[in-house]
Amino acid sequence: MLQKFQNHLSHNFQFLTGKKLLLATSGGIDSMVMLSLFQQLDYEIAIAHCNFQLRGVDSFSDQNFVKDYATENDIPVFITQFDTTAFAEDYKVSTQVAARELRYNWFYELAETEDYDYILTAHHADDNLETFLINLSRGTGLDGLTGIPEQNEKVVRPLLAFSQKELEDYAELHKIQWREDSSNSSDKYLRNKIRHHLVPMLKELNPNFLSSFITTQSYLQDAKDMVEDATIMVYQQVASQEDDKITFDLKKLLKLPNYKSYLYQWLNEFGFSAWEDIYDLVNSQSGKFVYAPEYRLLKDRETLILSPFDYVNKKEEFLITADQKVVNVPLNMTFSPAAERTIVSNKTIFVDSDILDYPLVLRRWNEGDQFQPFGMDGKSKKLSKFFKDEKLSLLEKEKTWLLCSNDNIVWVIGLRQDERFKIKNTTKNIIKIELD
Repeated sequence: MLQKFQNHLSHNFQFLTGKKLLLATSGGIDSMVMLSLFQQLDYEIAIAHCNFQLRGVDSFSDQNFVKDYATENDIPVFITQFDTTAFAEDYKVSTQVAARELRYNWFYELAETEDYDYILTAHHADDNLETFLINLSRGTGLDGLTGIPEQNEKVVRPLLAFSQKELEDYAELHKIQWREDSSNSSDKYLRNKIRHHLVPMLKELNPNFLSSFITTQSYLQDAKDMVEDATIMVYQQVASQEDDKITFDLKKLLKLPNYKSYLYQWLNEFGFSAWEDIYDLVNSQSGKFVYAPEYRLLKDRETLILSPFDYVNKKEEFLITADQKVVNVPLNMTFSPAAERTIVSNKTIFVDSDILDYPLVLRRWNEGDQFQPFGMDGKSKKLSKFFKDEKLSLLEKEKTWLLCSNDNIVWVIGLRQDERFKIKNTTKNIIKIELD
């Protein structure tokens, strides 16, 4: 197996050569075989062991076993202990999820602080099969069917091409010692039920089942790669991105025969789960939206707009005093005297200082707000109508701030000045207001 493993590394993990490797080592047979294999090859390795304190004295026996092995073999070792049960209770997650989160967070932190290039885990082909069956039983897409990836950022799994039987044969041949996890024999967990009952039945039906599974999964990975390529190409035709906002053109999207699948591929990574609501959003009226924990998908006329979810406090106000020259919150603005009016733009206005009533107020717009748009000869207009005429989306409306003097709007900031505060022939004092 050593030669097969070496060839496997040469063909698929050449990037590990010359790198510092952190081997996740529980003390079980899988991780001890991986450790033994790397000891015999020319790699710089260290051991990382987590004590989850879930099995009483056995957890500390595992810790001492790994520590003693590292000392005897002159291998750097890092050990940590977690109160996994307390973490699971605090964050309302299962013990398995808690252990996984604690483990990988520590691995990444350790790799960063100790300057290790990659984190290696001992997942093998049977683990991959079990993960496939778990995902299949719960309902999954291509991501779930392709199973455990060989590499995920800094985490590398070099044993995925090897079966549990190969590892056991190697351990027996080389008289490798390991610690048996007593929880592996319990059917309390779904993975163990699949391992003890379903997988043996499948292998009995077809002795080459694991090999066939690996081949099938390779085809599924090819299909996944093809889907990802198509997703990127269609995204470039349908979507446009500006800062942290993504806009999907519904006219182009609805021409696709399977637009729901594309929406799933694009939005899944943003944490959305209410897929039927999202699909209904396509044909709903403008202004409807669907939330994810950190994002919102908004229907706006012939588009869907994806943006980070920012709570807008409509009652939030900021005061600007007469002697204040610079404003940094919530916008960056400057107030400075001017001898005359020069070029006016959406970001620069000139107002008659003598008719301003301080303190000025920066606030959000409200339903019913009216102003006299500059250039409209004193005719009032509701802001809601102004926004509609300007074709502002709901997101753009929510981000709009007003500069007010008393109860009058001086400036719909970045859009239009109010006619009442413009410079006249009789104006003596001019203030230039700029939006950075």
